[in-house]
Order: sequence, then C-alpha cells, then structure tokens
Amino acid sequence: MRNELTIALAGNPNSGKTTLFNALTGARQHVGNYPGVTVDTKEGSYTKGGLSCRLVDLPGIYSLSPYSEEEVVARDYLVNQRPGVIINIVDASNLERNLYLSCQFMEMGVPMVIALNMVDAAKKRGIEIDHERLSALIGLPVCPVVARSGQGITELMATAIAHAQEHDKWQPAHISYGDDLDAAMLDLSTMIEEGGFLTRDYPARWTALKYLEKDDRHLEIGAKEDHALSSRLLEKVEQVARHLEQTVGSEPDAMIADHRYGFIKSILKQNVVHRTMDPDRLYMSDRLDNVLTNRFAGPLIMLLVLLGLYNFTFTYSALPVAWSATFFSWLGGVADTFLAEGYFKSMLIAGVIDGIGGVLGFVPLIMFMFFGIALLEDTGYLARVAFMMDRVFRIFGLHGSSVMAYIISGGIAGGCAVPGVMATRTLRSPKERMATLLTVPFMNCGAKLPVLALLVGAFFSENQAMYMFLFTLLAWLMALLAAKLLRLTVLRGESTPFVLELPPYRFPTFKGLLIHTWEKTWHYIKKAGTVILGISILLWAMMTFPGLPDSERQVFENQRQEIIRQASPQLPASPEDAGQAGPEARAMQKDLLEVANAEAEKALRYSVAGRIGTALEKISWLPGFDWRTNIALVGGFAAKEVIISTLATSYSLGEVDPEASDSLGETLAKDRSWDAVKALSVIIFVMFYAPCFVTVACIVKEAGSWKWGLFSMTFNTLFAFLLSTMVYQVGSRLF
Repeated sequence: MRNELTIALAGNPNSGKTTLFNALTGARQHVGNYPGVTVDTKEGSYTKGGLSCRLVDLPGIYSLSPYSEEEVVARDYLVNQRPGVIINIVDASNLERNLYLSCQFMEMGVPMVIALNMVDAAKKRGIEIDHERLSALIGLPVCPVVARSGQGITELMATAIAHAQEHDKWQPAHISYGDDLDAAMLDLSTMIEEGGFLTRDYPARWTALKYLEKDDRHLEIGAKEDHALSSRLLEKVEQVARHLEQTVGSEPDAMIADHRYGFIKSILKQNVVHRTMDPDRLYMSDRLDNVLTNRFAGPLIMLLVLLGLYNFTFTYSALPVAWSATFFSWLGGVADTFLAEGYFKSMLIAGVIDGIGGVLGFVPLIMFMFFGIALLEDTGYLARVAFMMDRVFRIFGLHGSSVMAYIISGGIAGGCAVPGVMATRTLRSPKERMATLLTVPFMNCGAKLPVLALLVGAFFSENQAMYMFLFTLLAWLMALLAAKLLRLTVLRGESTPFVLELPPYRFPTFKGLLIHTWEKTWHYIKKAGTVILGISILLWAMMTFPGLPDSERQVFENQRQEIIRQASPQLPASPEDAGQAGPEARAMQKDLLEVANAEAEKALRYSVAGRIGTALEKISWLPGFDWRTNIALVGGFAAKEVIISTLATSYSLGEVDPEASDSLGETLAKDRSWDAVKALSVIIFVMFYAPCFVTVACIVKEAGSWKWGLFSMTFNTLFAFLLSTMVYQVGSRLF
C-alpha cells in the first residue's frame, strides 16, 4: 500500500472542480465563473485514515485535444506525473457534454472516479440521475456530491482512495468508432506496438486515436520520437481520411467525436436520467439572461452596474480612508517627537511611515472595491459581461475570451495584470493571444487604483465615482484601439470563433465573499510590506544621498544665523519655542522655516533621484511633469504603488514644518505646481505607461521572447507620453 497517493481533480470549466478542491484542502484559491481562473496546477493535501493524499487541481478543460494552453497543461500533467487516480467532476445538469471529457480519460486508461456534482441544482431543474445505474454502465465508481456544501465529499474521497489502491495499472477503455475506423485503429495500434512508438507514455490505441484526430501536439511529439514511423502512420491516416471522404463524406476527427457522443447517449438513455419537468421550461437563470444579456438593455445595465460599483466603493470607503490617513499622520508625529535627529529618523518617517502609509491608507478603498468585484464574480454576472462584449471585441480584432483577461487585469478595477496575462492561455489564436496580453496592462489594476483615487480625491472630489467610471471606460477604449493597431500591423491574422458557457446565476455566500475580499486585500498588504517597502527605502536613499556639500549647507546656516541676529534679543532662538510667543516671534519662525524648506528642496534636487528627475524635465515639461513627479513615475516602473510612496517621501523630505499634518492629497492640492490639468495628465500617464516589472517578466514568459517585454515597455510608455502631452497642452490652454 502506498504511503502517499496523488489524486488529480479534472473537469469542465464551471463544473465546481475548484470548489471541491477548496472544500477538500481548505485552500483559498479563487473560484470564478469563466475560463482562465485555474491555469497552472494547484496543489493541496488531504489525510484519511493515516493515508496522506496530494491533491492536484488541474485546469478546467473540455477536451484532451490541446487546442489551448490549459488543455496542454492538463494532458502533460497526466502523462508526465501519472497520478494514482483522477476525480472527474461533472455537472449533473449538463451530463452529456461533461461526459465527453470522461470518455477521453477512459480511453487514456487513467484510474478514474466520477464526482457527480451539483445534484441539488439538477434536481431543482427536474433532473434526477441514477448514479448507481450510470456506474454499472460505464464500469467506474460514480459518487453524487454537492461541492458547495460539502455533501458527499467524504464518501467520494473514500471511494477514490479505494479505487486507486485496487487499480494500480492504467487500463484503457475501448470505444467503437465504426468498422472503418476500428479497422484503421487496429492497424495503427499494431504498427505503434511493434515499433515501441511512444508506448512508454501512452497506450498504443490512444496514440492511434491522436493520429486519426491529427492532434498537432501529439504529431509533433511523434515526429521527434521516430520521424520515419510517424510519417508511415500519417500516410495510413491519409488513406483512411480519403476513404471516409469518398464513402461517408466525413473526416476521421468528426466521426470520432460523433461516436463518442453516441456512446454517451446510449448510456444516458438506459434509464440513467429522469426528467420530472418540461425540459423546455425557462428557469430563473434563463429569464434573467433574457434581460441582462439583451442586445440593447444588456450593455446599459452593465454600465449602470459598473457605475454603481464605484458609487458603493467611494461612498462607503471615504470615512475609513480618512481614518487611515489620520492614523499614519499621528504615527509620523510620534516618531518625530521621540526619535533623535538623523538618517534613521528621516528614513523611518519619510521612507517607511509616509511612503508605506500612503499605500496602506487606501486599504479600506481596496477592500470595498474587491468586495464588489467578488460579488459580481460569484453570482456569475462577469461571464455575461464577456458574452456581451464579444461583439465589440471582434470589431477590434480580439476574441470574446480576451474580455475575461481584461477583467482579471482590472477592467472593472482592482485586478492584476499578471493573472490577466496568464489568462490569455485560453485563446487558441496566437495573434489574438499576443494582442490581448500586450494590451491587458492598460486596465486599471489594483496597483493603479490608489494613485487614481489619490488624484481624483485631491482635484475632482465632488464627483469621484463618476470620474473613476469614466477612467475605466477610457482604459477599455484605449486598450481596444491599441489592440486594433497591433492587429492591423505586427499581429495581422484571422479571428477565431468564440464559445463561452454561461453558468447559472448563484447566490454567493457571505463567507465566500469575505474570503475572496480578504485574499486580494492581503495580497495588496503583503506587497506593500515587502516589495513596496524595499523600493520605498531604496528611493528614500536615492532622494537623500549624497546630500548637500558643506559649502551649500554653510550658506543656509548663515541665512539662519542672520535671521536670528536681526531679531530682538528677547525672542527665543529656536523656532519650536516660538509657538507661544507674539507676532514677531512667529514671523521669525516663518522665515526660519522658509530657509529650512529651501535647504531641504535643494538637498532633494542634489540627490541621485533629484538629478534624474531634473534631467527628465527636458522632455517631461510637455505633459506638465515636474522633477518630483518624474521621480515618482520612474519608481512606478518597478510597481505602480511606488508612485504614491515616492510622492509622499519626496514631499515629506521637502517639507519640514513640524505642525504640518496634511495628507498627501491635501499637500498636492495646495502645491502651486499642481492643478486639475496636471493631475489629469498624470492620471492618463499612470494608466497607460509601461507595465510593472513583474508583469513584463510574465509577458516575456508567456510570449517566449524578451523582445515582446521590451516592446510592451516602449510602446506603452510612448503611447502614454503622447496622450498625456496632448491632454496637458490642450487642457492648460483651455483652462
């Protein structure tokens, strides 16, 4: 008996596979109603009776013919890792379609248990399934479960473990495909077995099937294994294909699919499925879709939902965000009071508290946004958004599946471009996939959201929700225009058809919504406490050193001494002690603060970061960016959250008034170098310039070449610069 058993979970998208995985392992992987959520395999553990099981959550797929990256991942895992047993999750209300994948698992020979999921939902729709009868007919264990509530999963795991222990060897099933194909398959299998062709990894009959289906990936593997034998197999396949075309007017792959569905129907008609209601009856999901996906009403409802999301977020997060700003301001004051002057105090206040505080201050807003997104995801509404947007995306040379990549990246706001880029694996056309992964960084991800919220709150506070709504629409428009440009130039090619399953609407659980909200928020907090913290401290050092030369410091010291010398002898020499004095003392204090601020600003300009920011002003004046803004935007190449922390640090280093307690937004609003037009220009630039380093690395990995990562950085930055320049130059003349 094995001490550890590997169990793979596989099934169609929206079959409840990942929900079952979470219920078994306690893992908190996000569950979404669209392709692209689970792209790489996820692992967890399950212990039963002293036996430790390793559970692997495979991508949701419809077939083992690898048309998409997800199907490649799933099939390669089965072949290379050879799990002890597969739990194949099937949707009880869509049994015929789901069993198509089950047939392929059976033909591959992997030990399998079928988890008949969502039997409760099927029963409500008048569908009852005799699972014992189904098990007897297909010769495999079938266990009814409700993954969402946990019903039946203990029995399922016990059955899977027992089945794996009883069936150590893979035993391929044989499905008949008619006399012509069966005879051809026998001939091909004989050639494969005699030549030992790929038999280490695949059953001979399976390889014969793949050659008859002209499975590109399998043919490529076969050509590398034995090119001569692979060529002979293809010659035989061509003979069979010509014969079928002449006799029945069909292709081998089409006939194989037809016979598989025929095999499934023959099983289901043997008193397996019983319907207690009219199958043509419209259910609640259908009635809702008649309205929510209506050709005319659907898009309007979608825009209203988006606007409602922003209203909800900004209305209910305003007070918590204000409390956060007050807390970090108080924390900085405490540090200023109790710490001795020096670099450590400067780093702690300007680099850590002001820098990280500027990012963490938006945690309440992020939480409310993520909660709204989780609500839309878990109800199934986002799949409808993809369905409705497909018609629009085709105009711009993209695919309906691109919609979900955009949404994951922050198309509704609050996502991340990294999983958005990875979600493009579901696109079958390489050109559509490249156009999508190069433009998903245009979406307003969770890293950009605080920057937008900061500037909108500072300069457009009366209509925050409306401005965020408009910026979201602008992100979609610019992404689509950029995609169209790419599809007309470097990525020309035909569009592919789009098919997306619309899962039934579901009432999300409050616990599930909280888990999803906390997961994404905690990821944001961890990033602020690790990556952003490190970058903030590095940027603080770049904005602090090398410091002013002694000669420059002496000039400012002489100015201070002159102000004190000209004052009355009775006045306190320290500006801090002048707070309780009369008008003359406060005037002296003001003069001393002006000198201190001038010294701090010159020191900041003299620093490494200041010199970079000042040098960039030679071109950055076009979109209205000053040297401080340049420093922040350069830091944003690493991570967009750094823009806020860098602005906070630069203004903290340049402001030495001990009584100043303004938030960063208030500081920018009062600064004479900032106005609404400049704020809008910065917002546009932040929305569209180069993706963060992590996203660029992901683009390189997915595209397979560094040139696409460099192209993304260059193209996006030039695009953003030109757009911001146009906004600033036109806006500054009009206003």
